[in-house]
Amino acid sequence: MFSRPTLSEIIQRVRNDVLSRLTADDILRRADPEVLARVVAGVGHGLYGFIEWLSQQLIYDTAEAEFLERWASIWGVSRKPAAAATGTVTFTVQAGAVIASGTLLQALDGVQYETTADATVTAPTATAPVAALIAAAAGNRVTGQGVTLVSPVVGVQSAAVAGELSGGADIETDDALRARLLARIQQPPHGGADFDYVAWALEVPGVTRAWLYAAELGLGTVTLRFVRDNDASIIPDAGEVATVQAYIDARRPVTAAVTVAAPIAVPLNFTITGLTPDTAAVKEAVEDELSDLLLRKATPGGTILLSHLRAAISSATGETDYVLTTPSANVTHTTGQMATMGTITWA
Repeated sequence: MFSRPTLSEIIQRVRNDVLSRLTADDILRRADPEVLARVVAGVGHGLYGFIEWLSQQLIYDTAEAEFLERWASIWGVSRKPAAAATGTVTFTVQAGAVIASGTLLQALDGVQYETTADATVTAPTATAPVAALIAAAAGNRVTGQGVTLVSPVVGVQSAAVAGELSGGADIETDDALRARLLARIQQPPHGGADFDYVAWALEVPGVTRAWLYAAELGLGTVTLRFVRDNDASIIPDAGEVATVQAYIDARRPVTAAVTVAAPIAVPLNFTITGLTPDTAAVKEAVEDELSDLLLRKATPGGTILLSHLRAAISSATGETDYVLTTPSANVTHTTGQMATMGTITWA
């Protein structure tokens, strides 16, 4: 097994090698061996580092960046690009106002949008479709958030209200691309096997998890549900569901009746008493652990085990004792329902 030597080990090797080739008088006459050993060792250490890094690019599960993309392309898997959020914005206007396509707006956090068509004006309001200027998940907004005009428009109030802006997604990470590549290698396409549908859904930008339910609506039917964990709400809206439906329809077997649907969010609330120590930091750690558990374990129609909830709380940094009073048993969901993080009541 290859073991990369440390810089100190390489210096010692080079030093010993140099000194072994010199007589005692040579050593006294020259002050270079120690310096030479460090210079040569530094170069060697860098080469060892490059070889170690290169060895990681030779296998799928450790390759990164462009090497990972190259391996994935051989198997027909491409990195999911970033996607821009889209939706509508409502303005307050005077009669005769014109809001042209390309009008810029900005949210409080600096994310900018532009109208993609002329606004439909029915004073005192006007509605225009918009898209984020930069493709990223940061462009997603929940209904009712405010945006403002970057430059004034005659007859239009600067403050506007966004509808739900969705569909934005960051470029796929190396870890997510690697997971899809390994799934493609380990589960080759079978022309409509259950994992084929999941793989197709995961190819859509923004989709992070998906589940397939065969014959849920009858013989010959396929139901697929998915979530978008990086959005403001993990539950996809109608437009995002339609996007995945269209993507899968273009790839599914012609005889399959496929229905893509969003899970029904069911907030899971907690009551915890006697948390020790009862500090803000420990409470935050407990909430993080429970959120992470639901991210890993929650599935549509699935069951959240009470033992898993207790284990998650117990693993929170700093926690030494607590009592979980709600829930008091396993939490089972019906078809399509999915547990999401609710509120924690600290008693």
